[in-house]
Amino acid sequence: MRPAAQTILDQLACVEQERARRAVDAALAAAVLKVKHFQRDRFARTYADLLASPRYAAASCFFLEELYGPQDFSQRDAQFARVVPALVRLFPPEIVATVETLAHLHALSEGLDSAMGAELRDAPDVDAPGYINAWQAVGRAADRDRQIVLTVSIGRTLDRLTRKALLRHSLHLMRGPARAAGLGALQQFLESGFDTFRAMNGAHEFLGQIEDRERRLAAQLFRPGAAADAGVLGELP
Repeated sequence: MRPAAQTILDQLACVEQERARRAVDAALAAAVLKVKHFQRDRFARTYADLLASPRYAAASCFFLEELYGPQDFSQRDAQFARVVPALVRLFPPEIVATVETLAHLHALSEGLDSAMGAELRDAPDVDAPGYINAWQAVGRAADRDRQIVLTVSIGRTLDRLTRKALLRHSLHLMRGPARAAGLGALQQFLESGFDTFRAMNGAHEFLGQIEDRERRLAAQLFRPGAAADAGVLGELP
């Protein structure tokens, strides 16, 4: 098996382990879902200006739904796991590398969400002070930073690839074979990403805003006493 295929499968296995852990612990599963909803709402507040921007609204929604949303990606992941060798064989190397990065981000985010859920499993709801306390209890500052790096990396790759007209055309031609191979969900994700970033006509400023805000927010959430200033989650930009 090609190295990229094995890497993707390994990361999907990590995600599945987190799902299995939650499947036997209803309190943990409920807490993780609350964390995901809280994070989605936080993203919507942090990027309210970009979500309202004619130029950046579609890309902001793409990030919100595909990378920060609380939706269940188990069906998409199951598709990936079944056909990873076909994915690596059929798709161009640049696309495979993007999926590999996405798999790393997916596994890392699910692990962090489980850790947050474990800290909040007995909380009736997730509010700002509780979220900040859980964030600090989990720690893992290096992983939080890597999460930002991977997120921005996916955006930058999509932005770069959209400038390759031949690659976009090749992706369009892959629609039929991808569906036949069971890669329809991946195909939809990639086409949505390509079209969204192409319509932006340059994502440098957009991605710079995301990287800057997420880094500033992470630094503030790790600050001692941050839970007493829960408004920090609504201060950005």
